[in-house]
Amino acid sequence: MSTAHVPRQQHHANAPAPPALPEPPPVPPYASEATRLLCAGTYQDAEYRDRVIEQLYLNEQRIVAPSSGFDAARVLAHALRARRQELLWSAAVLGLWAVGLAVGGLLLGLPLLAGLLLALAPRLRGSAEQPPAYRLFAAFVVRWYGRLLFAAGLALMVTAAFGAGSDGGSGSGSSYDSYDSYDPWYGSASGNSGGSGSFDGTPLESTEPWQAWFGIAVLVLIALCAAARRDRFARVFAAELSAKRFPGLANDPAEQAEGERFSRLVRRIRREQHAPLVMYDEARPFCGAGTAYDTWVLAVELRPDEDAAPQPLSNRAILERIRPLLEQLRTPAEYAGTAVRDRLRRLEIDECVFLPVEGLTDRDQAPYSAEEFERHRVRAVEEGGEKRRHFLRIRVGGWDEELVVTVFVRVHTQGRMLMLEVAPHVLNPVRAEFKEGDRVSHRLLHGNVVGRAAGALALVPGSAGRSLAALAHGAVFAWRLLTGGHAVALPDGPALSVRELAAVDVGSTFQRMDVDRYLRSIQDRIGRGVRQALADAGYETGEFVQKIVNISNGAVHIDRVEGSTFAIGEHASASGGAAPQKG
Repeated sequence: MSTAHVPRQQHHANAPAPPALPEPPPVPPYASEATRLLCAGTYQDAEYRDRVIEQLYLNEQRIVAPSSGFDAARVLAHALRARRQELLWSAAVLGLWAVGLAVGGLLLGLPLLAGLLLALAPRLRGSAEQPPAYRLFAAFVVRWYGRLLFAAGLALMVTAAFGAGSDGGSGSGSSYDSYDSYDPWYGSASGNSGGSGSFDGTPLESTEPWQAWFGIAVLVLIALCAAARRDRFARVFAAELSAKRFPGLANDPAEQAEGERFSRLVRRIRREQHAPLVMYDEARPFCGAGTAYDTWVLAVELRPDEDAAPQPLSNRAILERIRPLLEQLRTPAEYAGTAVRDRLRRLEIDECVFLPVEGLTDRDQAPYSAEEFERHRVRAVEEGGEKRRHFLRIRVGGWDEELVVTVFVRVHTQGRMLMLEVAPHVLNPVRAEFKEGDRVSHRLLHGNVVGRAAGALALVPGSAGRSLAALAHGAVFAWRLLTGGHAVALPDGPALSVRELAAVDVGSTFQRMDVDRYLRSIQDRIGRGVRQALADAGYETGEFVQKIVNISNGAVHIDRVEGSTFAIGEHASASGGAAPQKG
């Protein structure tokens, strides 16, 4: 066996850094990949689309949740556009069914009943990932009964189209002229002994061939309508929702929708969603930030250091000691230079103030102006209030803004005590099915004719039920919009985030590793900053160091603490001992 010889590469300790690559500009929220996937989800998941419209359009009095890394207004625009298109296609399909029943007679009744059963099957199953066995069984029975019923109805229609249900006026020759003939509609023998072709309850005998052909033509038109609707869906992903065209907000047809209510809500959402002032609901203060991740609170006594004179220590002084250490996380390694692509290089640090929405009489009264926010920020940072709260907010947007880590930090000194609150939150990536839109679109647009025709025919049986459900949802929404009185209701805080609705429960292994890395880096700098602020002001740091190590379970690395003992973990124990003597 021979092996290739690889010459030894020379290593230079002082080798120059790799050439710097041009750093791409930051992506605005309206053009982020997360926004694109959420817009795509409104075309793929009707339930998600309805929740988006309900929260952002119907409940006009409700302030939007903070939109980290995406634009909720653009998601709403596409949700409304997707619903309008669905209602139009559903009305066209139901119109075809109505015309078919009116002209084609009873033969279309059997396929229509089958379609309603097929639409009922998913509701019997429920939305749970693992529904109970009785639900699965009921959905299975209804689904297959609907399929068999549709097949039987189609067979009856074809049979009638070729003249099996009419004697053509000859009085004889029909297979249904005998007394003992079997009725495939009712499953029993018919009682017609004559050959006049009069109606006796059997659709085949009461239907002319041209009516059967008309029914078949209606089903073909419904299939073409379903195919056109599916192709329209594919073209949306290939055009305005494509990765190439989506960053252009001005050319997005969904943004060009008319309507005073839509324009008013888009203006409000874009004013509120990225503001440093957060109007919150008491039950959901961090709505929009994602899932809470190891929230902890630390309280230590401020004990003067024997070797230093203690100085006044304000909340602002502690935060200003933390900020530079956090900003250092943006600096790449010396040998890497600007070629590094670590997401920490764009770590965002700002200050935000949380205000309760109670007390407002109009949504536009929220103090979002720069002057009003500055007034709240200056007063809130030192007051340590219960309802108005000041936070230092650290944010890292990874994986094209699909994985967002936000850490809220609040410090307060009161009664010779230091309170440190750290509330990390993780916004997990968008659901996998929302990412499949591009693949599905490509397959539909580039599939062969036979496959596309078969797919369209498969959509015909359940078309009536789906269309009826869509129009019913639209009617209920219109009634709620007309009678709900949301436009004049008192303002309400965010109830949910459309971004959180679309998030998976757990990210991939790489994404979980990134979350741990971001949080460990940020928490380490927070701990070091507070410790340095205490030391600079002339206070002991030993108790703080020990508590922060125990709380974070080793996430914060401490180089050296003399004369202290540590107990890390649930069942750990430690015993004190004399410090070693220096020689």
